[in-house]
Formats: sequence, structure tokens, C-alpha cells
Amino acid sequence: MAKTTQQLAVELQALLNLQTPPLAITFTQEEPAGVLRYQSTMPAPTPDGRTGAESAGCVFWMKAVDRTFTTCEEDHANCSVGSVTHGFKPLEAVTGCSDVAALLDSGWVTMEVVPQIPVVKNHYRCVTYGPLELSPIEPDVVFARLNAKQAMVMSDALPDLRFEGKPQCHIIAIAKEQNQVAISVGCMLSRVRTGMPNTEMTCAIPAGRLAEIVERLQQTCKADTAVAGYAAEDASRFSTPGCGV
Repeated sequence: MAKTTQQLAVELQALLNLQTPPLAITFTQEEPAGVLRYQSTMPAPTPDGRTGAESAGCVFWMKAVDRTFTTCEEDHANCSVGSVTHGFKPLEAVTGCSDVAALLDSGWVTMEVVPQIPVVKNHYRCVTYGPLELSPIEPDVVFARLNAKQAMVMSDALPDLRFEGKPQCHIIAIAKEQNQVAISVGCMLSRVRTGMPNTEMTCAIPAGRLAEIVERLQQTCKADTAVAGYAAEDASRFSTPGCGV
């Protein structure tokens, strides 16, 4: 009997010992019935027209740890990078925006690299976020915040795991469009906007592969437990009081 998404969410959190619950991220054309719209007061637009419910779509990852809500494309519009990676805007629509100019002028990214960044292919109007265990709709992407040890376990379990850098949000597109699990070491743009701890990185899992991923993690964690026991016992030989310098 196949496990439910809720059961898999509990197992994923337990296997990785996640400090924050894994999230469900779902792209839709309409606001899902029964899910509240994200509420925020948008600041005055910048001269190029940018504003949004938060400074960037990645902030919603932090807001959704204990509640489910729906966002629409205008809620993401303050961050041109996230608007492109999530399929809300084509690249040519943001090349003149001040935030893109700031990133290019700083050397943080180059125009040669920008077209290679993975993006969500379809133009959806809404994205819903919330704890995976409580998700009222089937997600497209499972999102988790990891520390180095948790990333190690994921890497052991998944030989084809992708490690990515900036921009952090493009791992959502990798999971959704390429059906691959991806970890981002983060990006300065997102870390400042989200306040994400320096010890954390992010992981995006295609929701359709969640059962497979959980099964692989079970095998990896069993092996890691055995190796940890051996290593601890072996290391105890070197902890005799009075030995060493």
C-alpha cells in the first residue's frame, strides 16, 4: 500500500532530523479553494515599478513553516530574479530593472550566465506554500532546509544529487522541470532577504519522487548508524586519560 504524502513528510523529517518541517510548493493557474491568500502591505514601487508582498519569493519559504498560503505572481514581483526562475516573467522583461542592474554591475552574475539559469517553463499565476505534512493539495516540489550533515546524508542516498549555487531559487525549477533533486549552497541575495542561518542550505525534491527518496534515505541512514557505532567504538581507544600531549 502506497504511503500518503503526509506519512512521507513525517518520515522525511525524522530520517534527516530536520529542524524545520519540509514544505510543499505547488504551482497552479488559480488560487486553490480553501487556501488563504498571503496577506501583506506592499511598499511603494521603485522607479522601475518593482514591489511585492515580500522582498523576494524565497522569503515565503521562511513564512510557510507553520501555515499554508497562496501567493500570486504580483506578490513575487519585487525580485526580478525570482520572477524569472518561477516563470512569472521572461528574461527580456527584467533586463532593464534596477535590481538586475545592481547584480550585473557588482559582478555577482554576468549576462552570459543568466540565460543558462533553469526556470519554470509554464506561466503559472499562483504558488502555494505550506508544511508538507498539512498540505491540502498535492505539491509539485518538496522543499527542505538542511545543514551540512543532512546534506551529506542526501548526497550518500542520491548519487545523482545536484549541488547548485546562485541564485538559490532556481533549484525549484530544477526539481519541477528536470525531475532532479537539487541542493543549493545558497546565495547572498537570498540569505540577506530571508535571514536564513549561515549553517543552512536548501534542497528541492520533485514531489513525484518523494517515496523513492524516503526509501533511499532509510537505507542510507541504516548504514550510517552502523558506521557511526563502529567509529565511536574505534575512537574510544584513543580517549584513555593521560594519553597524548
